[in-house]
Amino acid sequence: MPKILIVDDEKAIRRTLREILEYEKYIIEEAEDGEIGLEKIEKNSYDVIILDIKMPKKDGIDVLTEMQQKGIDTPVIVLSGHGNIETAVEAVKKGAFDYIPKPPDLNRLLITVRNAMDKVSLVTETKILKKKINKSKEIIGESNSIQKIKETIAKVAPTEARVLITGDNGSGKELVARWLHEQSNRANGPLIEVNCAAIPSELIESELFGHEKGAFTSAIKQRIGKFEQANGGTLFLDEIGDMSLSAQAKVLRALQENKITRVGGDKEESVDVRVIAATNKDLLKEVEEHRFRLDLYHRLSVILIHVPSLNQRKDDIPMLTEHFLNQICGEYGTPVKPIEKEAIETLQARNWGGNIRELRNVVERLVIMSNKTITKQDVLDYSGPSGTAENKGIDFAKFLNIQQLNDYVERSYIEYKLDKNNWNTTKTADDIGISKSKLEEKLENLGLRKR
Repeated sequence: MPKILIVDDEKAIRRTLREILEYEKYIIEEAEDGEIGLEKIEKNSYDVIILDIKMPKKDGIDVLTEMQQKGIDTPVIVLSGHGNIETAVEAVKKGAFDYIPKPPDLNRLLITVRNAMDKVSLVTETKILKKKINKSKEIIGESNSIQKIKETIAKVAPTEARVLITGDNGSGKELVARWLHEQSNRANGPLIEVNCAAIPSELIESELFGHEKGAFTSAIKQRIGKFEQANGGTLFLDEIGDMSLSAQAKVLRALQENKITRVGGDKEESVDVRVIAATNKDLLKEVEEHRFRLDLYHRLSVILIHVPSLNQRKDDIPMLTEHFLNQICGEYGTPVKPIEKEAIETLQARNWGGNIRELRNVVERLVIMSNKTITKQDVLDYSGPSGTAENKGIDFAKFLNIQQLNDYVERSYIEYKLDKNNWNTTKTADDIGISKSKLEEKLENLGLRKR
């Protein structure tokens, strides 16, 4: 039950408040002056404190001030006589939750106590959510490569150096970028993310630099670009290897001069942005084939961080699996399912073309499909594409005709490619060798939707 401390030198007031609040099922403690009250506050935990202003030895303002100095954030409801209203208002400015004039209106007091309790609950929930969010952003693993990445981030994050993150799709490049931002001096500023591969080349400049009204047919109003949105913070350019050459030239200028010009405009806008870029391509090879600017590469790659594939860090799979089990079961509100040692070993023996993202999908599938304990057989049955075992042959008996077999193989292949490309339909269409519109038509016909 919630516990309330009443600090007041008037015995009659304490007795009346105790009777009312105990009737409402609160646990009540008392203190007859500010000095005793402060001693109790320091030793015990309370949900709400009801504090008189005028008291011997130590008045309410002194108690409130010392609570602030000691970092005690318990909600305080101040009681004040008619001549102390200004003092009570001053107490609220110093952090008191509310004030109630004497003699207290008991209905108002009960409402104020409930509101203070609600505030405590909201603050507690917020702290829990922040812990969950921070935990979900952890870089999980103890392999040498991961330890080296963490050490590099610790050194580089507080600086203004630009960072280029390389690695396969799904390996965790975005997580490294988030860590760099969270541990930087810009952590209180925005982190703006741009997936360069997901934006058509004709729109990338407008997305990055914004545009003026009338700059092109559909520009019906002015738009602020990602560079300006990230002002004072960090701009994360993901898959920068897919950016058009014309956009690359403008990004290079923005990095050189810390200024941008909106599409269709002639006015320069100053920007204060730290740029972190990521790619799954070999940019030096792209430079050789004249698809990426060498001068931009050198601007971006002051610090290079390579994120290894999951196949290169299989020792981390047990820790990652445990992390995902806790995370997913927590999201579903179910007890965490234990996983057998042989099941972990089977996961480690598997090929992980989709990296961390694929492992999380598989763990989620295992949580849903397995019984109380995740077994080796569960991994064999549910760890492959579309929930089938990766190394099992196709059961031809279940297909009535060749068309059903073709649809099954086509669906599995397309879903594999979509997972590998993080459901980026433009990139997947390029990989498969068909147009984007044709791919979207196939997705509709095959009933494929992003999980």
